[in-house]
Amino acid sequence: MRFFGTTWVDHDHGYTPRRIGVAVGSLAAAVASCLVLRFAYEGVALAGTGGLVTVLLVVMFAVSSALAFRHTWDGFTRRPDPDRQASLRGLLAIGFVGSLLAYFFRSLTEAPGEKLYRAEYEAARTEHERRTARRTRNPSKKRRRS
Repeated sequence: MRFFGTTWVDHDHGYTPRRIGVAVGSLAAAVASCLVLRFAYEGVALAGTGGLVTVLLVVMFAVSSALAFRHTWDGFTRRPDPDRQASLRGLLAIGFVGSLLAYFFRSLTEAPGEKLYRAEYEAARTEHERRTARRTRNPSKKRRRS
């Protein structure tokens, strides 16, 4: 919700262009990241470390990206556990391409995290209305039953 402010509430004040911008930006960042990873792969291949190291490097980035995609995708619908988040920090840093792709795909349908924020917002509004609806009169003027 970083790029949307409060425009996600009523989908106003440039919500659609912002969502398009986020989708294009995250896709461009993912493409640029893949180019950087390709340069890293070529560097390892030029070093002549052998086929096993090259295969392990590719598998590591593929698995890390898949896990990062899933973790980021799940983070759009529910709050992540802080302890699990801290333990996965390194893996998510390696699989940054997966996180960028999850951000891109989610921004095609909604602002990333909008469903989570909307559910929390609606719950807070309902709770506020429930609390304020009880107090219709001044409680100090209430007649006491004897």
